[in-house]
Amino acid sequence: MTNREQEILDLIKKNPMISQNELGEILGITRSSAAVHITNLVKKGKILGKGYIVQDNPYVTVVGGVNMDIHGVPKNKLIPGDSNIGSVRMSLGGVGRNIAENLVRLGIETKLISVLGDDMYGSKIIEESALIGLDMKDSLILKGESTSTYLAVLDETHDMSVAISSMDIYERMTVNFIKEKKHVIDNSRLCVLDTNIPAGVIEYLLSNHRSTDFFLDTVSTAKAKKVKHLIGNIHTLKSNTIEVESITGIEIKTEDDLKRNCDYLMNKGVKEIFITLGKNGVFYCNQTTMNHIKADNVKPVNTTGAGDAFMAALAYCYLNDIDINESAKIATAASVVALSHENTINPNMSVENIKLKVKELELC
Repeated sequence: MTNREQEILDLIKKNPMISQNELGEILGITRSSAAVHITNLVKKGKILGKGYIVQDNPYVTVVGGVNMDIHGVPKNKLIPGDSNIGSVRMSLGGVGRNIAENLVRLGIETKLISVLGDDMYGSKIIEESALIGLDMKDSLILKGESTSTYLAVLDETHDMSVAISSMDIYERMTVNFIKEKKHVIDNSRLCVLDTNIPAGVIEYLLSNHRSTDFFLDTVSTAKAKKVKHLIGNIHTLKSNTIEVESITGIEIKTEDDLKRNCDYLMNKGVKEIFITLGKNGVFYCNQTTMNHIKADNVKPVNTTGAGDAFMAALAYCYLNDIDINESAKIATAASVVALSHENTINPNMSVENIKLKVKELELC
């Protein structure tokens, strides 16, 4: 933003009803020059169109995947290669969308940038997002295309046995498209990425928005490799052991291996690292802290959305200046709240319920 644009923005904040002629008289410029500066401010997202509504509310932008989740659960022990009697449920999903919905449920204004089709699933995702207050106006909707779908078969313990993902549509998110969202990214308090989006888009974002803090969810081993050469541009990394190994090349068998991975990543420039260990908790670190916590006696109903809730809670903590030890506790509690419900997103997700869970798990 130029000095002149900042002057105009300051005047508009003081008097949203000020006219372009008045702006010109105060600043010693023509009305047409004032109009040009206002147009630029609109393009940059600093003011929102007519009436000079100023964009002051802090928000988080999530750039990632959206899809329809289909989960099958057997009534008895899962028998591979056979038809299992059980139940099938459908719910809205996608790592990026799940993180974004959890953020909204934690009271954070959130914008989601993704790509989806104009089919039944895509319409449902847009409709449900509007109902909960999740802003998807900057997402790309493609005519005649199918929205991404994720099919998971859980075992009798409700842990994932096998899954199939149909996510080719994500490749339609291009660098040229994401360039058009520059003002959205630049004005974010932070930007959360998941590696479902194309490598070129991730590289562009991390290389061209250096003033933005990025949180990254690595999603899977294969997709984590997309960021291997750019990992130093990440502020906060949330990953599991095999995903971290694919980035660092350091095998994890012991806690010392976890420490070596953290040291490697911090030396590359990552500020905070959270390595999730499933039922064994989370190992986390920054330049001053390295620790391991675990939530005991947790019986999951559905493990699918736990990691997404964990990442959303980390973003919440960042926005509220919460230190890394408390962040790990809050994020762990959020993941437990998530996996205690059959839906990917627990409709009871809230800051209050997370804090109650922290006490219940004796993490405080």
